[in-house]
Amino acid sequence: MTGQNTESQPDNRAAASTCRFCGAGLSTSFVDLGSSPLCQKHVPLAKAQEAEPFFPLHAFVCSKCWLVQLDEFVVPSEIFGDGEYAYFASFSDSWLAHAKRYVDTVSQRFNLDKNSFVVEIASNDGYLLQNFVQRGVPVLGIEPAGNTAAAARKKGVESRVCFFGSETARQLVSEGKRPDLLLGNNVLAHVPDVNDFVSGMKLLLKPSGVITMEFPHLVRLIAENQFDTIYHEHFSYFSFHTVRRIFAQHGIRLFDVEELPTHGGSLRIYGCHTEAAHQDTKNVGALLAKEAALGVETKEYYASFAENVRETKRALLEFLIDAKRKGKTVVGYGAPGKGNTLLNYCGIRRDFVDYTVDRSPHKQNNLLPGSRIPIYGPEKIFETKPDYILILPWNLREEIMTQMADVRKWGAKFVVPIPRAKVYE
Repeated sequence: MTGQNTESQPDNRAAASTCRFCGAGLSTSFVDLGSSPLCQKHVPLAKAQEAEPFFPLHAFVCSKCWLVQLDEFVVPSEIFGDGEYAYFASFSDSWLAHAKRYVDTVSQRFNLDKNSFVVEIASNDGYLLQNFVQRGVPVLGIEPAGNTAAAARKKGVESRVCFFGSETARQLVSEGKRPDLLLGNNVLAHVPDVNDFVSGMKLLLKPSGVITMEFPHLVRLIAENQFDTIYHEHFSYFSFHTVRRIFAQHGIRLFDVEELPTHGGSLRIYGCHTEAAHQDTKNVGALLAKEAALGVETKEYYASFAENVRETKRALLEFLIDAKRKGKTVVGYGAPGKGNTLLNYCGIRRDFVDYTVDRSPHKQNNLLPGSRIPIYGPEKIFETKPDYILILPWNLREEIMTQMADVRKWGAKFVVPIPRAKVYE
């Protein structure tokens, strides 16, 4: 932003003590989003009058290893371990298609068949492993949320309800369960003890095996102002430089990487034991050079993000204020974690957004955390015929606008809040 101070100022008011990877002291603020409740703890209607806890949502960047991170205010067992985790991956058609393409690709590339063994960490409701099951490839899902693991078992996906780390890895090794493919999609950010997690993967992986992990790319988060992907369930935010350093520290060499469009821009990394035969692809050097040119290992790269976030907030509130003053009705679509960061940081309540809808019955007939906006099924939109539909899972905007195309019959328009509020006719 022109005219803004681009120096990252030390901010010790809420600083986490040390970096969760390298142990260096943390003092450089990345962005302070105030306080927010846990994003997947939807409020039952019966508890609408009860208070809920809010926790600081302040991200810092380590000036030694450049890991962007939140402090750990809530242990993962409070987020995922009560058997009522609200996120079920199978309710997104585009995500299911992405998972199937992945299985087709890696099965061919690494010759996976009935004699292979695949383990997925954070396997959710079996949305991905079901594709291996259909191919006759033996699988095991590791999933801390009991309700999603139960849904996976109904699809024929063997699942264990536990958190993954070195202890779980040693147990599986003792049972002879070392995978040819060890994968995890959108789990790396959810891990507070990243060293124990990655060392567990090193222990578990078969000597000739391959690891793949997918996670949002910090470079895309910064470039497109995706601040709403910062929430308590996401402890860490990775550039390729930093994630490569973390895996190397634990004896895993990243031999390939792909840039993906999912979740606003993600990386898929491919890892193996350092001494394994997999040859590094040109993608590794190319992405390292690309990030280096951006300056991902300099404080200046992170300095303007906070002001960009504030400007996105102002733009969204300006749109909502103008719409409401003109007597327009605004509702939401989706109840994703990112939506709760957006709504709570921007101070958006029912005075701006009447309600939101979601395809998942696990979220319907509850209230969003913090904002207390009610969640209904998608049919509610066709009953009330609003003027604007604010798409909270903006990474799925094409899928949602296609599914909801009939709203244009009464002139409704879609609004996407990131990176700046934009209306789609």
